[in-house]
Amino acid sequence: MYVRRTSTMETSMHRRHPEIDPQSLSETDEQRQLRAVLRDFYTETSGPEDVRKHMATPRGHDEQLWARLAGEIGVHGLAVPEEYGGAGFTFAELAVALQEAGRALYCAPLLPTVVLAAHALLYSGDRTACERYLPRIADGTLTATVAGFDAGGADEPEVTAERAGSGWVLRGRADFVLDGAGADLVLVRARTPAGPELFACEPSPDTTRRTPRRVLDETRRQALLEFRGAPAITVGTTGGAEDTVAATLDTGRAALAAEQVGGSGHALDATVEFVGQRQQFGRPIGSFQAVKHRLADVLVTLEAARSASSYATACAAALSPHLPVAACAAAVVCSETFRLATAEYVQLHGGIGFTWEHPAHLYVRRARGAEVLFGTTDRHRVRLAELVGFTTGSAA
Repeated sequence: MYVRRTSTMETSMHRRHPEIDPQSLSETDEQRQLRAVLRDFYTETSGPEDVRKHMATPRGHDEQLWARLAGEIGVHGLAVPEEYGGAGFTFAELAVALQEAGRALYCAPLLPTVVLAAHALLYSGDRTACERYLPRIADGTLTATVAGFDAGGADEPEVTAERAGSGWVLRGRADFVLDGAGADLVLVRARTPAGPELFACEPSPDTTRRTPRRVLDETRRQALLEFRGAPAITVGTTGGAEDTVAATLDTGRAALAAEQVGGSGHALDATVEFVGQRQQFGRPIGSFQAVKHRLADVLVTLEAARSASSYATACAAALSPHLPVAACAAAVVCSETFRLATAEYVQLHGGIGFTWEHPAHLYVRRARGAEVLFGTTDRHRVRLAELVGFTTGSAA
């Protein structure tokens, strides 16, 4: 397993740091070590053919590989405090793992389980729920996701919670839930008479119908969940669900940006290697000025994406109040970079880049799916303008 820090780690999830230390934007020796270990791991286990094979499995990923990633390297528990069975690192270390997962197009529910569900539990401040679920998330024995968090902007969740004896039951539906068909635990934002609250539900076939959705990016499965009196327990404090949901979604955006940087890096590296080998008119096509300019454009946008992602990561790691702004900016920049990088990945590979046998189309699908996962870039721009106080009235 990846070696833990020897220094004492801050485990409180509610402490706020107003400013970001510029040194936190640079990669540490420990993070470089983690990146090297993961790069080797994914090279060995998650090539294009492996991805296609994992996509065809019932759970949509290789469960043995999932267990190895948790047990041998400890990725699942990187950002989980030690008191809950994790390694006690921060989101910064987890972002390194997400970059490498995005680069390899790793086909498993890291985003819904390790990012969304785990951080929703931590942000809720509910020690009982954290003690119950986080150790199993950290050791890889529990997969989890969130539902009804609604990044699309609806005012009310479609799922409602009703009293049933001394507990609660859920009714209603949540669509396009990440890993919804396979997750062992679902954290659900549901409407109650007192307002939206957060609930933990372990779905069973008797009370929850799960229908896989056909989506563009088959490496990231989604499903329709229909709750029919599913037992659930409350998570967090009364009235605190909306803050938990907002913080979780912004952390998800920072995580997705890290994935997109990794995927963009792969697309650029693979394309540079190919144009250095492909011959035309007796010389490598990479020597042509037009090709150089196109790749230079990708490199420039990729460096901008790295910067945006690094700042969002630092804000998430420090629990900074600047996270909403940083996450929105990273979502816009990294989505556009990934789209450009994958387009050039296909175009500059020529005819082979358009074939199903080549992995380029898998990255294109991931790019298109990721750019709308937590809201479109237009929505992020609108929210960003609101967050920084730039309105139509102030423009004058």
